[in-house]
Amino acid sequence: MRIAIFSDNFYPELSGISDSIIALSKQLVRRGHFVDFYVPKYTKKEFAAANLPPTEIDLGKNIKVHRFNSFPYETGTGQGRFVIPDGFRSITIFRYHPDVIHTQLFFGVGLEAIFAARLLKKPVIGTNHTALKEFLKYSPFHATWFNTGLLKYVNWYYERCELVTAPSQSVFDEMVALGFKNVKSRVVSNPIDTVMFKPVDASGKAGANKTALKKKFGFTEATLITAGRIADEKNTDVLVRALPQIKKVVPNAVLAFAGRGPAEEKLKALAKTLGVADSLKFLGLLDKPTLAEAFNASELFAVASKSDTQNMGMMQAMACGLPIVGVRARGLPEYIHDENGFVVEPDDDKAMALKAIDILTHKTKAATLGKGARTYVEHFSEPAIGAEWEAIYEGVIKSYNERNNL
Repeated sequence: MRIAIFSDNFYPELSGISDSIIALSKQLVRRGHFVDFYVPKYTKKEFAAANLPPTEIDLGKNIKVHRFNSFPYETGTGQGRFVIPDGFRSITIFRYHPDVIHTQLFFGVGLEAIFAARLLKKPVIGTNHTALKEFLKYSPFHATWFNTGLLKYVNWYYERCELVTAPSQSVFDEMVALGFKNVKSRVVSNPIDTVMFKPVDASGKAGANKTALKKKFGFTEATLITAGRIADEKNTDVLVRALPQIKKVVPNAVLAFAGRGPAEEKLKALAKTLGVADSLKFLGLLDKPTLAEAFNASELFAVASKSDTQNMGMMQAMACGLPIVGVRARGLPEYIHDENGFVVEPDDDKAMALKAIDILTHKTKAATLGKGARTYVEHFSEPAIGAEWEAIYEGVIKSYNERNNL
């Protein structure tokens, strides 16, 4: 198959969407397929923001990247680009003759996917990674009529697809509440790199390895870690508010942040007010090998976000064998179970602290949950999700061609 993947978000933009579709493309190629990406063109500024050289990513000979001219657009990453759709790009796409079109977002590039599908008479599959009401925070207008119209547009967009997928049922629940209908839907996890992200010693005898990693990062024997964009919508203040409560029972507890974002200074000020400034560690942006090391140097992963449809950092931490403490919001409780961690109510720093204390003070329980986390996340490994998508594409192509006598 030749698969065309359209996305308004791609390398070098720092996001789970970009990481997941790149990982998927590599798995599809390993299975004998060809992938063409249709994505925005980024400037040197966006590459510099990610500490990357301004050169095209090399994904191998069977993966091509096609860039569309774009304009800056404010998003949570600070690197967003917007493509003005014109429909004429479908003529260029025609020469590659895709068997199926897979669109990831509903902006300008996403509309080009719909245009191309209609012109080329090819099936289009849509993936919605986004909590729609959270997306509105980045809208240039905030009038009620505009937001209502925008949400209706998103549903209209996905109703043009043969199949719609999302990383959690929470996405569909919100879409249906906003009027989404008449389209097949299916939950498909993002692919998780369980090779890069794994316990430091698969036998469980981490010993000196974990000790060495703790020394590298300056972590204590009671380190909580979280990862991703440090922003208000991630509710990271809940974790900081939980920390002094944890330290009353576990005095050497430390909270580490892997990532960066606009709320960092606010969190530092809050920690100072609460008297735990010395127990916070901001690691900045980490490449994947270093992030895996940071997870392996920690005792548990904590997440308080009410906006995540999955949470790639959480899944990667599970792959490293970390137990999880997360909140009952959006897609998180769909991936946190009794076998891998605890779920608490949103904004409840006391409950977050109590569950973190439970894990930090019961090593056997922590080890059992960590082992359960690793076992669970293997169901969403890159090869497993690659195989799932291969079957999805084949099924959609077959049903589309039969229905249209092609």
